[in-house]
Amino acid sequence: MSGSLSPVFQVFEQQFTEAKSLFLDLGKRIKSKKAIPLAAKMGFLEIYSDLLAKIHFQKEGLNFDIFSELKRIKKNLGKVHHFKLVEKSLLEKEIKSGLTFGGYRDFLVNQKKLLYTQTFDMVIGSSLKTWEDFYRTSEKSSRGIKPLMVNTAINQMIQEELEYLDINSERPIGCTALRDVFEGLQKIIIYENLLIHLGFNTIFVTNIHQEMEQLRDNLKPWYSNHLVLQSLTCYLAEQEEVSKKYLKWAKELKKEKLGLRSLAERQTKGLFGKILI
Repeated sequence: MSGSLSPVFQVFEQQFTEAKSLFLDLGKRIKSKKAIPLAAKMGFLEIYSDLLAKIHFQKEGLNFDIFSELKRIKKNLGKVHHFKLVEKSLLEKEIKSGLTFGGYRDFLVNQKKLLYTQTFDMVIGSSLKTWEDFYRTSEKSSRGIKPLMVNTAINQMIQEELEYLDINSERPIGCTALRDVFEGLQKIIIYENLLIHLGFNTIFVTNIHQEMEQLRDNLKPWYSNHLVLQSLTCYLAEQEEVSKKYLKWAKELKKEKLGLRSLAERQTKGLFGKILI
């Protein structure tokens, strides 16, 4: 592919450079302070590769998946992020209640060892050539792309994302759907920001864009609660006897989840009611 580089490649190049630097640091030692931002950077890189796939679909078809070699690492880095949210919640609970949850903490310590070892093995087992090949292919695929082509592809991808989410004001929104909304909004916001970078008007007006960001941020406490309750339930299922403090905490988490889910569902339906008019 020949021609000048698309202006959006500048954004990709910055994210790629920062991601590669974090990746090299993780090759020395797995730390959540490096793993979590790397997961976010790789999330952008995957979204950018999806955009290129949409643009080149007519020529390349469904085989155009240049991010495939990095997906497993990104997925595990996401698990590290989720684990830190659970670990943080346990610490906050112990401080607030004045109680200790030693059995559950030991359970998390064992999980952490397995997760961090697996992730570290993935990082050091991933050749730097994989990153170099990904960059080279992305650079090549970003040549000869006119801004209008990017604009058209982004419009199509946002429309497909909204159709996939399929939010209906008459139906309740389940946990899986709320998680999809959270991830979908992250994609849409990135695509909108790329349009701004190109000098195009965004698909959604400023107020809607702000509501999207607000809903995405408001979904974070719900998602964190969901992960903690899921982890604690897994631990309790392995115990022959469960002390009252664990049962009380699980009950509190379930009650909190209902409240957060109700709020998230109401805000989601309100936003999508405006988007899908």
